[in-house]
Formats: sequence, structure tokens, C-alpha cells
Amino acid sequence: MKYIVMIYLAGISIFQAGQDTYVCKNAKISLYSSAPIEDIKAETSSAASVFNSTTGELDFSVNIQSFQFEKSLMQEHFNSDYMESDKFPKATFKGTIKEHVDVSKDGTYPVTVTGDLTVHGVTQKRTIPGTLTVKSGVITMISQFIVKCADHHIKIPSIVFHNIAENIQMNVSATYTAYKK
Repeated sequence: MKYIVMIYLAGISIFQAGQDTYVCKNAKISLYSSAPIEDIKAETSSAASVFNSTTGELDFSVNIQSFQFEKSLMQEHFNSDYMESDKFPKATFKGTIKEHVDVSKDGTYPVTVTGDLTVHGVTQKRTIPGTLTVKSGVITMISQFIVKCADHHIKIPSIVFHNIAENIQMNVSATYTAYKK
């Protein structure tokens, strides 16, 4: 597993790994859909991310099948009917944090990340707000944003239209450590 993560990190890293490179191998992502009949919740703790504190470049990748649901039938439908995870196995984000944050100083900083969010094989330009916290050399980033199913060509059959919201709330939390060669 360690080798897979390292190969993966090399694949999403679009910059040279150096003293300004930070990695997270277990980012948490949750999704929430509020609908009249039933709320849908899922989460994963296996997303990976790379952050370059000098350039502000930020990459995320998550395997769609890693999302865990309370009900196995929901998980099955999510993967086969909506996300088509066999055809589109990953969701990715590649962007840049607009604000420069001095990661050598403890503090909490509001940030804005602009980049490309690819879900279900469809890439959309997005600007996503977040918070970057530095404490004793550890960097944590959190964000909450909405993904519209229609923006990524995720079709919701009319028969279950009342069961699934068109807008999915996403929560992301990642704790980074300095990359060590």
C-alpha cells in the first residue's frame, strides 16, 4: 500500500518535491444529500493530496469506490448507477491557492483555491473557499462546497428524483506533513 501511495503522489504532483512540499495520504471527504424521503451520507478517509507552499499548487484525488455508506444498497447504486465508478474511478482537483500563506508561522488563514474539479469524467473550473491552519509545523486544510450533479453529467432517474438532491454538500479535511524523500 505504501508503494501505491508513493506512485500515486508522484503521479498527481505537478511540481518538484522539495522542502516546500507537503503530503496527506488520508484526507477525509464526506458527502451529504438532503432529500424529502431520505438523507444520503457517505465518507472516505483515503483521499490523497499534495500541497506546494511556495507555489500554492494543491492536488487532490479520491477513489470513488472508497466512499462508505450506512446502507450497502445506497453504496451499490452510488457506484453503479450514478457515479459509474467502473468507468470513472477517481475524482480529482488540481488548483492553486490564491493567497500566499507563510507556513513557518502558526495561524489560521482563510484561503481560496481556483482550479479544475473532475467528477464523473467532466471537468469544471471551480473556486472553492477553505481554511488553512498551521500549528507546530503541521498544516491542516478544511473546506465545504457544493457539487451540482448536472454540472458533471450525473443523471438522476425521475423515479428516484425525490430521493436524491441535485446539489451534494462536500466536506474536505486534510492534514499535511512535510514530504520526506
